[in-house]
Amino acid sequence: MKKIILTAFLALSLITGSASAMSKSVSIADQGSFAAGGTVVQTPGALKPEEPMNPAGQTLHGDHAYVFYQKPVHAHKYPLVFLHGGGQSAKTWETTPDGRDGFQNIFLGRGYSTYLVDQPRRGRAGQGTVDGTVSASTLDQFWYAQFRLGIWPNYYEGVQFPKGEEALNQFLRQITPNTGDFDKQVISDSMTAVFEKSGDGILVSHSQGGGPGWLTAVKSNKVKAVVSFEPWDGFFFPEGEVPEAIQTSSPFGALEGTPIAMEDFLKLTKIPILVYYGDNIPDKPSKEWNGDSWHARLDMARIWVDTINRHGGDATLVHLPEIGIYGNTHFIISDLNNVQIANHMSVWMHEKGLDK
Repeated sequence: MKKIILTAFLALSLITGSASAMSKSVSIADQGSFAAGGTVVQTPGALKPEEPMNPAGQTLHGDHAYVFYQKPVHAHKYPLVFLHGGGQSAKTWETTPDGRDGFQNIFLGRGYSTYLVDQPRRGRAGQGTVDGTVSASTLDQFWYAQFRLGIWPNYYEGVQFPKGEEALNQFLRQITPNTGDFDKQVISDSMTAVFEKSGDGILVSHSQGGGPGWLTAVKSNKVKAVVSFEPWDGFFFPEGEVPEAIQTSSPFGALEGTPIAMEDFLKLTKIPILVYYGDNIPDKPSKEWNGDSWHARLDMARIWVDTINRHGGDATLVHLPEIGIYGNTHFIISDLNNVQIANHMSVWMHEKGLDK
């Protein structure tokens, strides 16, 4: 691909009068998009060109990831590969609901190449190889509570989510459905293919992307570190070391660990791992379903990190209120203090020698 030089710059919107999301100029050496991974299925039978809608003998390409990438001039050695969470797409990492820089722009400005992924059967990678049903259930208030903004219509006190009707409107409109079953193996296979394209890099996951992220690190030696924001499940333990399930009062039920072979688990001990959780998570079981659900995940993550380290790994869990950072929702990466969070992550990457 021929190299291009693009410059993103701070500008004023002629329509709204507000500043654009790009808070600093960044020279881009290359950008583009591609599909990674996936499979091809074929309907048995003989192809009949005279019957164009007859599926016999025809193929379908699906279960791939969609990736948009940008490479700044003089980029760091390792790119950041971003994997979104449940009900989300790569939009998670782009402009925040109130128009500020998301992690894509923040880290481009710090010299990192960025690869933004839509996972298989979601967003721009919506073509799956299994049938699915897209629900039109009215669940905005469920997501509002699940993502710990508050209990509708109230926000939690001191919450870092940007206030205002339009910010909430933008946030709820970035929710997008699965077009087929969520499948960690399918997603991690596609993510492994993404790393074949990106080369050695740092995987940054959010929420439901946590489990496929760990599997990607098991499958690909090109994953040199993982930063995971509030992993939801997919906590893998060596066979025989899976902790007891953590019961919850949430509609999601108990949270269970998942056994994997020791040789696979030990691959997670060979790379540095950083896990973040935000605020408004109870420190004990709660009758409020959303708080209890996240209490279980934070507890399981602590057990998981301890298990990684007990086997010689380098995993760190940061519960932000414990280091004096308060009010973060499930969307730590787009909260009002996301630059402060990015600063903390940047320091960690520097300490691990990942910013060369």
